[in-house]
Amino acid sequence: MPRQIVTARHVSAALKARYAAIREELGVPGEFPPEVLAETERVLREPLLTVDRDETAVPFCTIDPPGSMDLDQALHIERNGNGYRVRYAIAHLASFIEPGGAIDTEARRRGQTIYSPDERVPLHPPALSEGAASLLPGQERPAYVWDMQVDRTGEGTSVQVYAARVRSVDRFDYEQVQELIDGGTGDQRLVLLKEVGLLRLAREAVRGGANLPIPDQEVHQDEDGSWTVHFRPPLACEDWNAQISLMTGMAAAELMIGAKVGLLRTMPPAEQKAIDRFRHQAKALGVPWGGKQSYGEFLRSLDRTEPKQLALIYEATGLFRGAGYAAFDGVVPEHPEHAAVASTYAHTTAPLRRLGDRFVLAACEAISAQHDVPGWVRETLPTLPDILKKSDQLANAVARASIDATEAAILADRVGEKFPAVVVEVAVDGGERRRSRGAVVQVLEPAVVAELEGDADLGAEIEAELVRADIGTGKVLFRR
Repeated sequence: MPRQIVTARHVSAALKARYAAIREELGVPGEFPPEVLAETERVLREPLLTVDRDETAVPFCTIDPPGSMDLDQALHIERNGNGYRVRYAIAHLASFIEPGGAIDTEARRRGQTIYSPDERVPLHPPALSEGAASLLPGQERPAYVWDMQVDRTGEGTSVQVYAARVRSVDRFDYEQVQELIDGGTGDQRLVLLKEVGLLRLAREAVRGGANLPIPDQEVHQDEDGSWTVHFRPPLACEDWNAQISLMTGMAAAELMIGAKVGLLRTMPPAEQKAIDRFRHQAKALGVPWGGKQSYGEFLRSLDRTEPKQLALIYEATGLFRGAGYAAFDGVVPEHPEHAAVASTYAHTTAPLRRLGDRFVLAACEAISAQHDVPGWVRETLPTLPDILKKSDQLANAVARASIDATEAAILADRVGEKFPAVVVEVAVDGGERRRSRGAVVQVLEPAVVAELEGDADLGAEIEAELVRADIGTGKVLFRR
């Protein structure tokens, strides 16, 4: 079935106005203050640091969504005896951001880059994040290089972190990488990305990590100006690439825990009552869950194309609650683990887009070199969890409200039509997942998740009639 779209002349102006209103209502920052732009111009002329080590001969490549300009990471993998040498270069913002300066102060106010369908509100001025600090192809850039040795089982055996000048030679998007690998490319960087990625996925399963395969709901503007929303299944290469980032984050956590100073990304284990409830839901829906299977293994086995299993995937979000940040200096947190990763872990690979990564990178470089962690890092650590928590909440609110508005816009002229749908959530008596109306459905075409009036059985395939689609509020409502 073709994607359902609404032409730009019907909704574009209203939808763009709604996106702008969402940012204003939620308090998303606007333009950068003059002092930030002035400081940016100064550091572009005269960077704060000179990086001496030269690794520009290493043919790094970047893998990002199409059109991305804020390229945080570049990758190179080669065989090393019976294992692998993985080098992961990450943007070196210490060359451009003065602790306590105008750019730093504004970045702490923002917390992270905020994404709307029509524009993004960056953490740093674009001249930095999309220019001088971005690992763009063919450009010499300062970077933190994570030089990691990985054995033939995918286990990391050693890591060094150092600053070096690098030059990315290729810029790929995910579809290009997948096509090249599926086509039998001879590019060893990509061949080995698959090898190491698969090994790391196997290790994740062994240690009990859990990956929730919920469909990605994405908003796009087509060439004719029309807006669409659809579910996008992730490509295999995205999982492989994510495993390199996870491996780096786990190595960062290990370094900081060893030095008893740093910033971790944490998540408590799912409560047993939540797991028990989820197990009962699986049984009620007729989806077998082996007695010895961990919930992580069970989640990996679910098929998002099968209605009852899709409903379980949505229900599993209740197992992934309580993610946060833990800053420490002198005493390691009592519960440092990230339950979904099944390891200790730190955000460290996206400093152009997330505030905390810049501090983690500076700490890890110092720890790796057996130097003292910089004072500006230690002084700021206690303030970061609250800043990051609030910016996560803002980013999530903007994303959800934007998708709600787009769903409403796409459906605005279709009130009264009936759509095939799957019931992915039902109200329960009491508890935090109760809804004011009876259920939530996922409509596959167009890609919409919305409330359903009346009672329904979890996992049921139903016909849902569209009752309401309001762009101004983002409200979409169906009934059986």
